[in-house]
Amino acid sequence: MLRDICEAIYEKRERVIVFTQFKEITECLAAFLEQVFGRKGHVLHGGTPVAKRGKIVEDFQGEKYVPFIVVSVKAGGTGLNLTRANHVIHFDRWWNPAVENQATDRAFRIGQKKDVVVHKLVCQGTIEEKIDAMIESKKELAENVIGSGGEKWITELSNDELMSMLKLEMK
Repeated sequence: MLRDICEAIYEKRERVIVFTQFKEITECLAAFLEQVFGRKGHVLHGGTPVAKRGKIVEDFQGEKYVPFIVVSVKAGGTGLNLTRANHVIHFDRWWNPAVENQATDRAFRIGQKKDVVVHKLVCQGTIEEKIDAMIESKKELAENVIGSGGEKWITELSNDELMSMLKLEMK
């Protein structure tokens, strides 16, 4: 599945961010993607020196075609601007949907000129399928409690409603 998605990306000369939760698999993924794309990409994880991170991001965001970057979710889930990618692949799922969404947002930034396509790989009959189901139930619960407007709902409460919600009641 990863090969098929990336071959389609390569045909269009687009770029992709591949997220994994495991630092140990980043180099293997990069080697596989190098074969698919026929050129090198980048790897960024917690062990990547800070000075090198800046160079990697600059290179990926540059004019020269760098087809992919493999990023560990924890190392690259915040603070990166990777708007040259218009595909995001979650190679393995993270337990917390907010962490995944934050990682996806590396491509959804000011300066993004294309629609971003998000791919989440889930293998049937495995723990990944159970993680996916758990993530979906967490999203559903959050939507039922907060609503589809995210956290915006709390800003729409009047002062009295807000105080009533936060007030402790003795019984």
